[in-house]
Amino acid sequence: MAARTIAIYGKGGIGKSFTTTNLSATFALMNKRVLQLGCDPKHDSTTSLFGGISLPTVTDLFAEKNARNEPVTISDIVFRRDIPDFPQPIYGIELGGPQVGRGCGGRGIISGFDVLEKLGIFKWDIDIILMDFLGDVVCGGFATPLARSLSEEVILITNNDRQSIFTANNICQANNYFRTIGGESRLLGLIINRDDGSGVAERYAEAAGITVLMKVPYNAEARDKDDSFDFAIRLPEIRDKFRKLAGDIIENRITPCEAVGLDFMGFVRLFGEVSNDAPQPATADELFGRKSSTSGSKTVAAKSSLESDDLKMARCIEKLTPEQQEVYRMVEQEKKGINEVAELTRTEESAVRELLGSARRELARLFFEN
Repeated sequence: MAARTIAIYGKGGIGKSFTTTNLSATFALMNKRVLQLGCDPKHDSTTSLFGGISLPTVTDLFAEKNARNEPVTISDIVFRRDIPDFPQPIYGIELGGPQVGRGCGGRGIISGFDVLEKLGIFKWDIDIILMDFLGDVVCGGFATPLARSLSEEVILITNNDRQSIFTANNICQANNYFRTIGGESRLLGLIINRDDGSGVAERYAEAAGITVLMKVPYNAEARDKDDSFDFAIRLPEIRDKFRKLAGDIIENRITPCEAVGLDFMGFVRLFGEVSNDAPQPATADELFGRKSSTSGSKTVAAKSSLESDDLKMARCIEKLTPEQQEVYRMVEQEKKGINEVAELTRTEESAVRELLGSARRELARLFFEN
């Protein structure tokens, strides 16, 4: 039976690895064979899971083996930890990535998954694979499990701060986008970590139509457990929450969300009143310190009050369907060829041409009728 795959996404530093590690430990205590897959260039997802040990990464091992013209084996990159009071060992892999400033982290993720798939990861005798993913990077490599439907399910991790919720909303939108082009990853919901009781994340979840799966309050003792490379589920109040969530997942008691996420204005209005005024353009004269005449200033002011053609076109593009927007931007703005767009979007070239033609016709109508 194929492993159940769950991608856990969130902003850096909000407790993704803490959540993933304690969920892995909970599943193992429930006699499930678990593999935790760290998908962050920092390669620290499994540190607590392995008692403080930093695992060799797929990226590094592949480079070393490739230099010697040797194949990467399972034993090179997959590690196990046997814990005395656990009925099952826990397995761990770190994909890793380039050193800071020396390469693309997203490309490392894609290459790492290529290696794992060649080694048959989805055919191993594993019950659950938990993928710990960085969510606040827009690079396509970090969307690999969504784009290629490598994860059956997705869980979002957030705190009650705006930036972590914004990241969760982005991942929700990305998952919805990939579902529109054939993706099969289902959004289970979100977990509120270090919950301060303010209700901000819950307010977002209600507006976006996302289920709140679990709320984990800030707990200094739980933090100390994690900092000392132990499991926070050793604490009864933390263990009970994770056990309930793990049980709900195993027994399929969670109905996947159909949420598409909130658009930008809908999102920011959750946090307060937002001005509807257009941003005031700066001028080259003022930035270079040139003095302009009064009449010139009036002319600039008059021009700035009018919507430019570029801005008008941008607003028109936003009114296209997501599919039309994607094809139009790739062809007209990114200057990609039809065949390249077809390959990237996994669409027939004829369908790409049809979408591009309909986008151009709709833009002409929108631009000249408004």
